Parts: sequence; structure tokens; C-alpha cells
Amino acid sequence: MFNLLRTHINKRLRLTAEEFDRCAQFFVPRTVRKRQALLQNGEVCRHLAFVNNGCLREYTIDHKGDEHIIQFAIEDWWISDLNSFLSGTPSTHNIDALQDSEVLLLEKSAREALFTAVPAMERFFRLLLESNYIATHKRINDALSASAEERYRSFVETYPRLVEQVPQNQIASYIGITPQSLSRIRKELAAKR
Repeated sequence: MFNLLRTHINKRLRLTAEEFDRCAQFFVPRTVRKRQALLQNGEVCRHLAFVNNGCLREYTIDHKGDEHIIQFAIEDWWISDLNSFLSGTPSTHNIDALQDSEVLLLEKSAREALFTAVPAMERFFRLLLESNYIATHKRINDALSASAEERYRSFVETYPRLVEQVPQNQIASYIGITPQSLSRIRKELAAKR
């Protein structure tokens, strides 16, 4: 259950076996069934979730009832509403599973205790937050200045396994276009091959 997390952490820093064993004690395994919510709009986000397997999405619903996908999280990724998690304010986002998934949850109080028990993990989470900031900044820049085709290509690079697994309307929502526009872009790209 914790092998993927150990590999994930070791990409950024090396923990001894004893340090990792202490670290693992702070994570709670949870199964999230397809369509089951991990977080709902209005709740305070109380944990970070590491995806052991499966696929989750973070999204918001606008005043017209349209979904806007903010993030997909696949195996070896993290998902959370960081704004709500860090500030303790109610979330404006939803997180649910697109398929049966297994996650490892780290509650906010457990994260603080983890930093005391394994001080190197504070550096790990700082590095993780920096990576998240860079990815978010790129996503904002793409949304403001990249063409729809460029945003789709970026999606394919970021989530190559999801292109055929996720419904086209959800990919379109993620890149900020209509499903019809996405269909046209995919046809044009296929014709160029």
C-alpha cells in the first residue's frame, strides 16, 4: 500500500527505512468508489490525498450549473483544495473519483506532527508546493495565452494515459473549450499525422 508513496518521496529526497516507516504512520488508506466525493463545495478540506491508484478530479460548478475541471489526479499524484486546506475556509471545489481509486490521506494535524517526527518531510512538502505553484502558473498562462490546440497538446503531454480513459466533455472542460471544439481539434491533429 505504501510502496508507491515511498518511491514518490524518494524522487525528491531520501528517507531511511526507519524515517519512512514513521512517515507512513501518518497516512490513512481510503478507497474512493467511482463518483464518490472526497470533498464537496462548502466543506473545509481537511486532508491532502496521494493517489495510489485510480483517477480523481477537482472541479467547480458555475452559476449556470456547468462544471469546470481544475485538476485530474492519477496514480502517483496529489489532490486537494490547497486554499481550503491551508486557510481552513470552506472549499468552493469538489473532488470525486472518476473510477474506483485508492488514496492515502494526510490530515492537516497529522502533517504538522509528521514534520516533527520526520523533519525532512517539511522540505518534501515545500518542494511539492513549489512544483504545484509552477504547474498552476503554467496552467494560468496557458488559459490566458495558448490556443485551444496548444492547451489540448499540453493536456496530452501531462495526462497521456487519460486521453482515451476520460470522457471528451471532461477533457474539454479542463482545457476550457466546448466538446465540439475538442472534437474538431482532435480530427485536425489526426489528419496531420
